Amino acid sequence: MIFLRAIWRFIIGVKDVLVLCFLLLFFGGLYALLSMAPGERPVHTHEGALLVQLNGTLVEQPEAVDPFSVLFSKGAPVEQYRLRDVVAAVEASATDSKVKAVVLDLDGFMGGGQVALTRLGKALDGVRAAKKPVLAYATLYTDDSYQLAAHANEVWMHPLGAVALSGPGGSMPYFKGLMDKLGITAHIYRVGTYKSAVEPFMLTGASPDAKAADQALVDSLWSNWRADVSKARPAANIAAYSATPLQVIEAAKGDLSQAAVSAKLVDKLGDDRAFADRVAALAGDAPDQQDGPAYAAIALSDYVHAHRPTSDGQIGVITVAGDIVDGEAGPGTAGGDSVAALIDEAVANDDIKALVLRVDSPGGSVLASERIRSALMAAKAHKLPIVASMGNVAASGGYWVSTAADKIYAEPSTITGSIGVFGILPSFEGLLGKLGITSDGVKTTPLSGEPNIMGGFSDDFNRITQLGVEDMYRRFLSIVGKARNKSPEQIDRIAQGRVWDGGTARQLGLIDGFGGLEKSIAEAARLAKIDPKMARPVYVDPKPDPFTALIEKWTNDGEARSAHSARAYDLVGYQAARQRTLLIRAISDASLLGERASIQARCLECSAVDPAANHRAQVHSLIEIWASALR
Repeated sequence: MIFLRAIWRFIIGVKDVLVLCFLLLFFGGLYALLSMAPGERPVHTHEGALLVQLNGTLVEQPEAVDPFSVLFSKGAPVEQYRLRDVVAAVEASATDSKVKAVVLDLDGFMGGGQVALTRLGKALDGVRAAKKPVLAYATLYTDDSYQLAAHANEVWMHPLGAVALSGPGGSMPYFKGLMDKLGITAHIYRVGTYKSAVEPFMLTGASPDAKAADQALVDSLWSNWRADVSKARPAANIAAYSATPLQVIEAAKGDLSQAAVSAKLVDKLGDDRAFADRVAALAGDAPDQQDGPAYAAIALSDYVHAHRPTSDGQIGVITVAGDIVDGEAGPGTAGGDSVAALIDEAVANDDIKALVLRVDSPGGSVLASERIRSALMAAKAHKLPIVASMGNVAASGGYWVSTAADKIYAEPSTITGSIGVFGILPSFEGLLGKLGITSDGVKTTPLSGEPNIMGGFSDDFNRITQLGVEDMYRRFLSIVGKARNKSPEQIDRIAQGRVWDGGTARQLGLIDGFGGLEKSIAEAARLAKIDPKMARPVYVDPKPDPFTALIEKWTNDGEARSAHSARAYDLVGYQAARQRTLLIRAISDASLLGERASIQARCLECSAVDPAANHRAQVHSLIEIWASALR
């Protein structure tokens, strides 16, 4: 018996040792994965074509991968590509002897805003200037994808494909009729004739003033788009193709691909095999160990990792991207506390001599916007010059935070202004009355129980709230006036919530000049008395958490590129996808009624011309729907 007990103890001991070893190996491996740099990949060693395959959107700051969205989606989330990384990679390819050509695979591209597309187009022009071929391929070209393709030497398209140029503009959902039927009252507090963000809740269609302002904006953006495309591809008959599409298609007897060729928008028709053969003739055949296209391809992710922009200089670059919200938030959303902490971090860095605030935001919470502006003003008190660099959108709260800068630069296609504030609160006394539900109670003050969402808001509450919004608007005017050396009255005449394109904003004195991030960095260096030629940026970005970084690495590898397979390639499919986008956007817009009860400096109409913003709205709305269903 003693012998058997000894054997048993020995077996138990071996088991415990094995379990311990397994746990050590498991947690060691997990630690190694979590500690691995998310972008760590082998640097390419072979010659070939740089494959710029954009299966998603081009953004200033990618959002962190949401584990919830990964869990409930059929595949990986749509990828977001950081603009500065892609631009740096394309620019590096111009002088890299191993890169024989640049290939734009745009089948999965979902847009990026005109400012971002123009910047990437300029980088592609640099490749062509270096006598290297740039080739573009897609089954269906839309406004954004074609703006990039126009900068290629050769534009290829599938024989069954099409070029669908629709221009900015479209419809917005209006909820007033539905709310009246349901008995929901939207209590709207606003200042600004053109603060049309609230009109969907108070009107059944756009007001004449708002419609005229929006028309002027999209006309300007469309003019800028045509100018960029025509300059890049002068032979293309953009005017006739976009202005009279029916006549062009009828002349081609319904053959959409031939219509594009006849208009000289497309150079060659061919499937992906024919295109691959063409690239192989320029860049060589695919190595035996390569997965993917049938030509020697250098993956964009690998090349980006090897050619990231330097971040060890004297000019701190801080990004304000996405909605501006209260508290903390991850990348792609501008949490007031989070961005303020990054600014404080930059101030504490003795090597940083100036700041550039890169803004790509339609605004959001007034309190969060002021939190960021206050942190910037504290940085100025430490004698740090500040330059604001506007991307696709810097409106409402996005403009609020920009006012702290010594200089503001934008591009002609930047959407800015929207100087106005609003608040929306719903009440349901009408709906409850239809259901036979009433409310009653007692009060100790005029504001007891307010806002009363069941019985309706009191006149005192409504008046106090409106006065608060008006006071916030006066503060906005004062901040802008002081920053732009104008009186509040002068700012009021160009404010009123109206949205402006960058060109008009420059004429009105809302910005100091045209220029991208590079010009802003050079100007910040000049203000800091540093030779602009010697100025280098240091990007003060949020620190990614290791677990999220691991998820991103998994979703960005292999079969995770679901956007490419899920995208609708033909014209009918594309139009259907656009309608789904409008539906999801309607859900996102409706969330303003209940979820964002704080005073807002937000440009809701900006999403109509910002593909990245539309995508964010889709993702967030779907997540909210799923979350509600699980409650």
